[in-house]
Amino acid sequence: MTDFVQIATTSATEQQAEQIAQALVDERLAACVQILGPIRSIYRWQEKVEQAAEWLCVAKTRRSLFGDVEAKIRDLHSYECPEIVATPIVDGSKAYLDWLDNQLTD
Repeated sequence: MTDFVQIATTSATEQQAEQIAQALVDERLAACVQILGPIRSIYRWQEKVEQAAEWLCVAKTRRSLFGDVEAKIRDLHSYECPEIVATPIVDGSKAYLDWLDNQLTD
């Protein structure tokens, strides 16, 4: 098990996804953020089933930076309750994980 995680969030627009990704990388809170989309989400919100086109951001970072990443996403996000979930990176190539580690704030 490593100390690294992938943090996922979705946004309503590609522009917002790019803004979040740029801020996370600029501030060294994430080494890399991949933006995928549009994706189609079906979810329950306020007792109604909704559908939306969204953009998925996947940020690679350290587990210890989760709180800072969450705060930055919340600061930039338009959703009342944005998805912000972390998935552990259980293993990876040493070269990639070393690169990831060197890109992040201490």
